[in-house]
Amino acid sequence: MKIHNEYMTVQTKQKREFMNITPNVKSGLEKSGIHDGIVLVATLHSNAAVFLNDEEVGLQEDIDKWLNQVAPERDDYKHKGRFESNAGVHLQGLLLNSGVSISISDGKLNLGPWQYVMYADLDGMRPKRILMKYLGE
Repeated sequence: MKIHNEYMTVQTKQKREFMNITPNVKSGLEKSGIHDGIVLVATLHSNAAVFLNDEEVGLQEDIDKWLNQVAPERDDYKHKGRFESNAGVHLQGLLLNSGVSISISDGKLNLGPWQYVMYADLDGMRPKRILMKYLGE
């Protein structure tokens, strides 16, 4: 079995930003030489997320609204980080998930017609890393 790691650093221009990172995942797959296997795509930060969904602006606005309804920023959270109180975005990261696994067949990602690998920076404007770990033959 081959294992190939790719790392990507992202720095958003806004505090909340959604990005389609599918092209980056496909590029890493080409470099890996893997034709049959799986890729794990994961953020290495607890205030960001990686998930599969459509890349439609209205949907992103709906996701943003939903996250803020379920886990809004509040002053009464017990989490008081080293430098800031951002418990709400940590909880929002749990809702979207920190990573996804995607199967690989014939050297291609097995994604549905409207599925993209989406990265959500929930507390951005600073560098964050994403791991893409390819495993297979």
